[in-house]
Amino acid sequence: MTPTPSAPQSVRVSWVFDVISPFAYLAFPRLAELPAGVELELVPVLFAALLDHFGQRGPAEIPSKRRFTYRFVLWRARRLGLPLRMPPAHPFNPLAALRHAAGTVLQAVFGEGRDVSDPAVIADLAAQLSVADPRAALADPAIKQRLRDNTQWACSRGVFGVPTLVIGAELFWGHDALDMALDYLKQPQAFEDPDMRLIDSLPIAAARTLTKAG
Repeated sequence: MTPTPSAPQSVRVSWVFDVISPFAYLAFPRLAELPAGVELELVPVLFAALLDHFGQRGPAEIPSKRRFTYRFVLWRARRLGLPLRMPPAHPFNPLAALRHAAGTVLQAVFGEGRDVSDPAVIADLAAQLSVADPRAALADPAIKQRLRDNTQWACSRGVFGVPTLVIGAELFWGHDALDMALDYLKQPQAFEDPDMRLIDSLPIAAARTLTKAG
């Protein structure tokens, strides 16, 4: 008698994001392409805290990079057939919006160009998400602590940007790394060949001295 093959073991995948990131908006619809058996966890974090932890500047803090980034996002959205409208100001304070459901907020910010620092917009999103008392929800210490814990967890895993897919010990950063992540889920052994392993021990031949801006 031929034994019945066992079902594939569930794989846990964490999607680390901040609603301040237009690339999270571009990536979110493609999460549906993750294969069956994947246990997807959405992990909202504060991107600014990741930057501080690793001593990085954000894209919006370098004027020429800021302009290119926004133009690239708009071009990319058009190529993907996604509506994109930048919010009234960017960057913005994402704290209130981060405590609501990801897809709804990302659509509001970058699909509709709404200002999620506006309490009226937050109230409207809360109604869409059936949150009875948005002010109480935003002030809930447990929710605030969860966001801090998420950010600390991401830093401890080496997550340096958003969005990032965390699969085991591997990080897949950026909306354009999803294809790489899908390949990894299908055939992780392909990422263990000698060339891939060499990267882990590649020596640094020169390093620049970092100085604080200003």
